Amino acid sequence: MNKVVASAADAVADIASGSSLAVGGFGLCGIPTSLINALFELGSRDLETVSNNCGVDGAGLGVLLGAGRIRRTTGSYVGENREFERQFLAGELEVELVPQGTLAERLRAGGAGIAAFYTPAGVGTQVAEGGLPWRYDGVGGVALASPAKETREFDGRPYVLERGITTDFALVHARYGDSHGNLVYDKSAANFNPLCASAGRVTIAEVEELVAPGEIDPRHVHTPGIFVHRVVHAPGIEKLIEKRTVAR
Repeated sequence: MNKVVASAADAVADIASGSSLAVGGFGLCGIPTSLINALFELGSRDLETVSNNCGVDGAGLGVLLGAGRIRRTTGSYVGENREFERQFLAGELEVELVPQGTLAERLRAGGAGIAAFYTPAGVGTQVAEGGLPWRYDGVGGVALASPAKETREFDGRPYVLERGITTDFALVHARYGDSHGNLVYDKSAANFNPLCASAGRVTIAEVEELVAPGEIDPRHVHTPGIFVHRVVHAPGIEKLIEKRTVAR
């Protein structure tokens, strides 16, 4: 039952090139910094990431992106990363943009073993009808576009079919964790972490405080240990602020 590994490097050692990853975080809040940095040091390439966003230049998933390690990414927001824009328009990066609520539900569905679900989000747009650029050709044309999705009417309202998401690995960040893998997130730093934790076939959690089994009240557990395969104690992680605003 002891799922604690000695280091972040040990935790990600089997993430091979070409692996798919669900990565928690929202902007720079609740991102698994130590695991991302360890994966960068490992050198794996051609990764496929699923995350709300792809970090910022030089931080979060932006570290992997800037090194050319990400082949494809699925997310809902990309506006804070110049290198992301450059790679996408140059045809170096495949991008699937998904409405944020749909992305959350696709991860939740995948973790729950639900293959697909119907949602009204995106009906009547390229999300459902296809044609969203997934990859450019580098000279202004579209090399690969999204396909049309199945739509169906329920009670007089149209819905689009969306697939659940599962990945080879999930990387998440939690405030507290025990050696059995039970996790507690801190306020808004939960964001996509619980969803990603359930969607990974192998889920790796970095925790700020590692506690003994039984110290976490079962009623307060956000992600049960059954979903978590490895735990890394990562105290003292620097928490970056995406945009600092102060009063004059």
